[in-house]
Amino acid sequence: MSEHRLGEIVIERPRRGMRMSSRKLSGYKKELDRITQEATEDGLLGHYLIKPRRKSKWLSDNLGPLRRLLRSQVGQPWNDIYSKLCQSLDTRTMVGRHVLDHLWDYVELHVEIIDGIPQRKHCSCYGRNDLTESYWPQYYVHPKSGLLCAVPIKSRKPKPVTDKNVIRLSSTEQYRYIDEVWYRITFESLTGMVARDVLQKEQITPKQALNLYGQRIYAASKQQCGKRELKQLRQRIATPKRDSSKP
Repeated sequence: MSEHRLGEIVIERPRRGMRMSSRKLSGYKKELDRITQEATEDGLLGHYLIKPRRKSKWLSDNLGPLRRLLRSQVGQPWNDIYSKLCQSLDTRTMVGRHVLDHLWDYVELHVEIIDGIPQRKHCSCYGRNDLTESYWPQYYVHPKSGLLCAVPIKSRKPKPVTDKNVIRLSSTEQYRYIDEVWYRITFESLTGMVARDVLQKEQITPKQALNLYGQRIYAASKQQCGKRELKQLRQRIATPKRDSSKP
């Protein structure tokens, strides 16, 4: 892929979402009324309607060509790569600066090699200096040779479940004993940048998912077990104990 039209390719992409006004979305007026009423009671604002933060359409940059370009240039001098990009992009325009902003999301310039592992010289805003433990960036400039290098990917096998408070049903479902209550946990594939994990009660990245579960999944739902399910669960727990007592 040529880098001459990279700026246009990255920017020129249809927005995602529905082709309809956000005022026609279900619950739009009711949600705004509720937010406005709560803010008014707290004395944060006067009686006027808050503009919505969630629209029916949103921007979506096409970053695939940029990633493919960097992947094809691995092993080449970074100064030559950057010079070609600056020649093909007009950095005086917003489009050119926008592409370069995305470029620094993928490439780390200030790196030092410690025990064969690329480390950031400056502390990351995420608190991770080891590039192999971070999802971003995916490439770095070697401090001695000045070549563009790909961050090595650590191979991880799914962690075996040995906790007695965890009973695995399948690759996407399991029982967990949390705060003296059994829950049925459903996992889904983590295809985006982040997703909210109901077990961690916060957003997790694909790298964090690999460290937690051994694969790119996240706990999507947590449902307390009912009486019938608890009865089947107790039988499932009791069965191995009877088998282990046999000679």
